[in-house]
Amino acid sequence: MVGLLAAVTASGITAGVVFVMSNQANAVSAPPGTACAAVHVITARASTERPGEGITAAVVSRVVSTSKQTVSRASVDYPATLTDYARSSGQGITALRDQLTKQVQQCPDQKIVLAGYSQGAHVVLDVLGGGGGVGLGAATPPLSAAIASHVTAVATFGDPRHVPGQPFDLGTATRDGRFPRSAAQLKVLAGFADRIQAFCDARDTFCDSGVSTTVHLTYMNRYRDDAAKFVVGKVGG
Repeated sequence: MVGLLAAVTASGITAGVVFVMSNQANAVSAPPGTACAAVHVITARASTERPGEGITAAVVSRVVSTSKQTVSRASVDYPATLTDYARSSGQGITALRDQLTKQVQQCPDQKIVLAGYSQGAHVVLDVLGGGGGVGLGAATPPLSAAIASHVTAVATFGDPRHVPGQPFDLGTATRDGRFPRSAAQLKVLAGFADRIQAFCDARDTFCDSGVSTTVHLTYMNRYRDDAAKFVVGKVGG
């Protein structure tokens, strides 16, 4: 991954990624002290994006505009850096786990939706299924069942830990990502299969170990509406 990122940086593509993604809207959460919304969406942004929802805001906004329920939204506060990727993703896992736990405690009747792009997808699915290993540091446990039971829908895009053939996989990818998950981690995620849609397409630089950064950056063009429809269906309209 380090060699790949060095090559991407040298080619000037990383700068383009920052430009494309950093112009997306920041997350908007419900005002403090207000009643709990029926649905709460938490987004983990992609690498190099500014704090907020990043490019995945397109899906969240679509959910907000099409759902008949009240929807609040928030984002994970983590570095989302490509440099020291293992530490960045590890901090994201810790931050999201804590955020989820507090949200469930504050609003126990909410239906929670998780969304993540690239490194954010890695973070979201590692929280659910357990993370670490494969050059990513010490293993982290899956989210406790008491908290995970509140997660109603999950949509991810370009996950660098993608492994083909999983019951929640969508897209055209046929190869492992840069940091494929272990069999044990995948077994846990399989228990959430009906709640997850994980999009990864062939040639994606990170989730399919391919050569196309363009594929990696354009999931919203192809799957925004599909992902939003899935989420709205899972939360009950």
